[in-house]
Amino acid sequence: MSQAAAEPRFALPPGSEATAPPEARGLARDEVRMAVVAPDHTHHRQAKELPLWLEPGDLLVVNTSATLPSALEVERHGCTWGLHVSAELDDGAWVVELRLPGNAGPGVPDPGEVLRLPGGVRLRVAEPHPPGQSRLWRATALPAVDRVAYLRRHGAPIRYPYLQHAWPIEDLQNVYATVPGSAEMPSAGRPLSREVLVDLMSLGIVVAPLVLHTGVASQESHEPPQPEWLSVPEPTARLVNLTQAAGGRVVAVGTTVVRALESAASAQGEVAAYDGWTSLVLSSARPARVVSGLLTGLHEPEASHLDLLESVAGRALVDRAYADITEPGAPHYLWHEFGDSMLLLP
Repeated sequence: MSQAAAEPRFALPPGSEATAPPEARGLARDEVRMAVVAPDHTHHRQAKELPLWLEPGDLLVVNTSATLPSALEVERHGCTWGLHVSAELDDGAWVVELRLPGNAGPGVPDPGEVLRLPGGVRLRVAEPHPPGQSRLWRATALPAVDRVAYLRRHGAPIRYPYLQHAWPIEDLQNVYATVPGSAEMPSAGRPLSREVLVDLMSLGIVVAPLVLHTGVASQESHEPPQPEWLSVPEPTARLVNLTQAAGGRVVAVGTTVVRALESAASAQGEVAAYDGWTSLVLSSARPARVVSGLLTGLHEPEASHLDLLESVAGRALVDRAYADITEPGAPHYLWHEFGDSMLLLP
């Protein structure tokens, strides 16, 4: 990270955290605000108006990963601690984050420690994964269990302190989510209702799927993105290449889609089918080669996701976008997974 990126980029206005789903605030999921950021102006609209800002021949790419209830409780040192299951590795090991009692932040387990999970499962903690940090750890379930089935039976949705209540897992799914695997919702797609998707397709805007399973999002300030598993199917790769060749825009729904497409792209920007892990870190130093538009949630001032936004839209446009939604007199935008949206069209 650059030194410039180490300083907060903007200040959140008071009351900017979305503490409940929009439905609990009397709104449909597609009625949240959407800041449409074009080179000349920022337009304050609603997410249901997305089809008006795209054109026939554009390609909208969505992440169909579904959210798992990835939070568990464990007894440790006489207290109830939390455990977030971030991912499953190719050999069946889990990547986990220990959480302090009261969800007060990340904890650090002892190498070799055995944690007792619900349902009679033990979890043997091995070493940090990836190396070089102490928040995420590789661990082995004893006996081996199917992660998806186990979490659906014993887990709860990951919840951070800004939320008013423990909302059910159904509130943490995108309408097109079909492939279980994410620790937390790829929330940029939450405002897309079925009606919006039909409107897009009826206007000649193609919607294509891929999968990227998100890990836990509780990174420390400026911690780089963790390795994540993705699958870009061959039909989606072909559509991306055809759209680029015809001069259309490839618009990603969320930073997860940007990371997946760019991980599957060559140095010339041609996308091929891909299944596997990515550790790609995007920034202005490694700009996007494929994605030319981005529908995203709102990111915090110190979030490393802002670097990825820059890779698509450039630093100046991103800085202006956040200035336009946080300045005095701007419409009141809400952050986090139940919050508002931003459409970057550089």
